[in-house]
Amino acid sequence: MKKVFITGIAGFIGSNLAKAMLEEGWAVSGIDNFDDFYDPQIKRTAIRRIEQSGSITLVEGDIRDAALLNSVFSSNRPDLVIHLAARAGVRPSIEQPALYYDVNVTGTLILLEAMRLNGMKDLLFASSSSVYGNNKKVPFSENDPVDNPISPYAATKKAGELLCYTYHHLYDFNIFCLRFFTVYGPGQRPEMAIQQFGRKITEGTPITLFGDGSTRRDYTFVGDIVAGIMASARHLKGYEIFNLGNSDTISLIDLVRSIEETLGKKAIIEWKPMQHGDVEITYADISKAKEKLGYKPDYPVLKGLKRMFDVQAGKA
Repeated sequence: MKKVFITGIAGFIGSNLAKAMLEEGWAVSGIDNFDDFYDPQIKRTAIRRIEQSGSITLVEGDIRDAALLNSVFSSNRPDLVIHLAARAGVRPSIEQPALYYDVNVTGTLILLEAMRLNGMKDLLFASSSSVYGNNKKVPFSENDPVDNPISPYAATKKAGELLCYTYHHLYDFNIFCLRFFTVYGPGQRPEMAIQQFGRKITEGTPITLFGDGSTRRDYTFVGDIVAGIMASARHLKGYEIFNLGNSDTISLIDLVRSIEETLGKKAIIEWKPMQHGDVEITYADISKAKEKLGYKPDYPVLKGLKRMFDVQAGKA
């Protein structure tokens, strides 16, 4: 049985991934620090949900704790590390850039060093579509320049990719950097747009939209992201960057209308100016992932929204 170690295992993507990998027959372990970025009980509930699919080994701690990572890796060396742990969010990173750098860049370096010291070389790194900044060429290709991030969060993800390449070059690591495009689905973090909009529309409280509603995002259902990660695990060799997205875009206002349609209830909207750090569009060119990983997203937005809200309401 192959062993996988997932950083950020109790988070939104991590918990969905761990459940799927258990069901595929992996021995799953992971680390999470259950910080207070959002209610830690949401993560503890996610861990209990994972354990319905099988037994996992959970390490409660921080990826910046080098001694802890070395102890974990030396005692039970996994075949694969999937690095999802990060301080997330574009807007909060503008308020706390030093914290984001410490967790996302220093934490990634400490993880890479712990792997090197313990003879481990296979890693999947969770990057982000935010590295493309306000790229004027769409859809975004892995070959596009990403030298102009517009938020500290995006800069930390670009830095993580560079560190990963360095360890591939120096120590022959096999690393795929996976650029996720606006992931949503059951169990999504409470402050994220779709989760927040759905909750407030259901409650009949106002939602806040920034800009004029024309910004567009490539929303990707978490099940498609999980499938892309697992396909990456099967094909991991060398150093590659892959976009994992839905390769379709929807405007902010049309997203709200789709959530209204799904929930059968109208939104109360409050408009505010565009915020610093927000990009005008995200749009994934997924031709490389299709060709090399067999990646094929199955959830257009309306299908994904229905699945998300049905699961959260206990209807699926």
